[in-house]
Amino acid sequence: MPPLKRPSAPRDTKSPASNPASELPHEATKAMPIALLRAREALMSRFRPMLAEHDFTSQQWRVIRLLNEHSTLDAAQLAEKAFILPPSLTRILANLETRDLVTRVQSSSDRRRYLFTLTAPGEEAFRKISPDRIKVYKEIEAYFGKEKINLLLGLLDELAQF
Repeated sequence: MPPLKRPSAPRDTKSPASNPASELPHEATKAMPIALLRAREALMSRFRPMLAEHDFTSQQWRVIRLLNEHSTLDAAQLAEKAFILPPSLTRILANLETRDLVTRVQSSSDRRRYLFTLTAPGEEAFRKISPDRIKVYKEIEAYFGKEKINLLLGLLDELAQF
């Protein structure tokens, strides 16, 4: 077995070009996906019980909230805005239609496209849940502070544009 060769010159560990570790992402960057998931879970743990009391999942609520905000959306718009995969959205919309919370209307300009709106019971469900939703948001704001929330939202928007 030949003897191990010693490098002729010591490596410059401070130079980024010679340090393989410098090619790796910063530790915070590597941990960012987990940190974002942890933060999401912390927020959702406040909302899930409230939504469950009203017999909604978080995905169903996103659809209700978006339809309340935008009045009418097609399935592609809903999927994009709610970050719900189309097959899941199809199931969610079917459930909400069965519960008479959402109605589907064929588009007059494109017969292949359906538009979704809240029904009167859907609007009532939104109004009924809103005070509980606002209460949770106020608790989060009291804990975290308005300035930090605005900063966080701005940073998250920037990151989403990356």
